[in-house]
Parts: sequence; C-alpha cells; structure tokens
Amino acid sequence: MKNENAAFDIILSPVITEKSTNLNALNKLTFKVAKDANKSSIKKSIEKLYKVEVIKVNTILSKPRVKMVRGKVGSKTGYKKAIITLKEGQTIDMTAGV
Repeated sequence: MKNENAAFDIILSPVITEKSTNLNALNKLTFKVAKDANKSSIKKSIEKLYKVEVIKVNTILSKPRVKMVRGKVGSKTGYKKAIITLKEGQTIDMTAGV
C-alpha cells in the first residue's frame, strides 16, 4: 500500500446493523468496501488503519436492486461488504473515530 489515503479509499464505512452487531460476539466486524478491493488489500487496510491483526476476510457482493418509488422505477446501488475476523482478544471500537 503506497500511502494512508489508499487505505481510506478501500475501507468506506462500517456496517452497523443488528446482524453485524451480533457478529461482534464472535470477534467479527463488518465494513462496506470498494468494489474493486480484493481480500488481501482489505486485510492490509484494516491492519494499517486500526492496528489489529486480521485472521480472515470474507467478502459479499450486494447486487443493485430495482425499487418502485412513488410509482416510478428507481434503483438501489450495489455495494461490496467485507466481514473481518480479528485475532482473539483484539477489538475495534466502532463508536470512536479513526
């Protein structure tokens, strides 16, 4: 990774949902990532930004969906999500800023 801004370009935001909050008990965290990011670049970015050790990275590609809004056809953009498994005993505080 060339610079710190590259890490911010890969990791877009944390995903805070009920399901992702329940995964915290298993030492797993969920992030929205860039669509062109691969698992190794996601792992390097998380380790560089949060200074933790990542054991495993699982990625999920959410496809765009067509929605009806007030009788008109619209679409929701798709995104890529990464579920990060951290080493036992390490955590990331999502409420604090980076």
